[in-house]
Amino acid sequence: MRFVVAPDSYKGSLTASEVARIIAGAIREEIPGAEALEFPMADGGEGTVEALVAATGGRLRRMEASGPLLAPVQTAYGELGDGRTAALEVANVAGLTMVPPADRNPLYTSSRGLGELMKAALDEGYRRFIVGLGGSATNDGGMGMLEALGVRFLDASGTPVRPVGGELERVAAVDWSGLDGRIAEADILVASDVDNPLCGPRGASAVFGPQKGATPELVARLDEALSAWSKQVEAACGKRIAEAPGAGAAGGLGFALMALGGRLSSGAAIVAETIGLTKALRAGDWVITGEGQSDHQTLHGKVPYYVAQLAQRCGARPILLSGSLGAGSEALFAAFVSVHAAVPRPMPVEEAMADATALLERAARSIARLIRSASGG
Repeated sequence: MRFVVAPDSYKGSLTASEVARIIAGAIREEIPGAEALEFPMADGGEGTVEALVAATGGRLRRMEASGPLLAPVQTAYGELGDGRTAALEVANVAGLTMVPPADRNPLYTSSRGLGELMKAALDEGYRRFIVGLGGSATNDGGMGMLEALGVRFLDASGTPVRPVGGELERVAAVDWSGLDGRIAEADILVASDVDNPLCGPRGASAVFGPQKGATPELVARLDEALSAWSKQVEAACGKRIAEAPGAGAAGGLGFALMALGGRLSSGAAIVAETIGLTKALRAGDWVITGEGQSDHQTLHGKVPYYVAQLAQRCGARPILLSGSLGAGSEALFAAFVSVHAAVPRPMPVEEAMADATALLERAARSIARLIRSASGG
């Protein structure tokens, strides 16, 4: 009997790799002779680099870069097992969780660190990039990233502006001539499930700004600034992309990466293809996936739903094992053979997160015992 274990992370408590290892270990313990293959998943957000590195036998390249508030932070990008691809994620260099809640304000955050990671990877010879956009703290349109790669943004006096969201409205000129020439040689694949345009009622500022600390007044100000700024960038790079689906991802980083020639695609699909999940599922009997909490929104493109759909197409039977189940979770039976929560009873979130390993192991062993019994074991 072959199991494919392909979960997302249980955010705040267990990484996708840890979840996969715990579930796979429980299966091997309860079903002697069973094969349990670990394929930690991600969708472009937190854990994307780790999932890709772990599944491809790559390694992390650790370095210092500018954090979301422009202070230096310790971060990393991934060298994948093919030796040619660099994996990066916004969450570990300009992520929302890197900014204390009291300090969250998109006027002061920057994507510069992502550009520094890209430049470091270019220096090491990488020309293929996978960039995950989930979990950003920024609303600077990708200005910080572009500045780190050589694009200059000048005010009316010709002075470079500070690469943060609040300075977008001061940009009077965009000088594209200094862009790192190696970008033209690069293949940039952008992992994002967001289809929002850059500006307007569905744009970066209106939809994602509030969770980053923007008040309604600030949302309007940022949206207006992004709109004017993007027209200057489009004129400089020769592309009309502000209205393109995904341009509003990660506070406008989708827009900036498309300006560099990047191609946006489903984050879960990119990760699955890179780690060879489809091939594993074709030879699998069962697939177990999950996330921190599953509810009716899981069916709208989240990792477990993507894995379940892929499993069904490949002839494997999908089981959901998440940390907890939320409102509307009964809808999940449309996609999964069975649906389970690691939390066995009502308990404080802090307690559940502290005991996440033991709770998950017990739930996984219970599922494995049921499958063993049903199979005559």
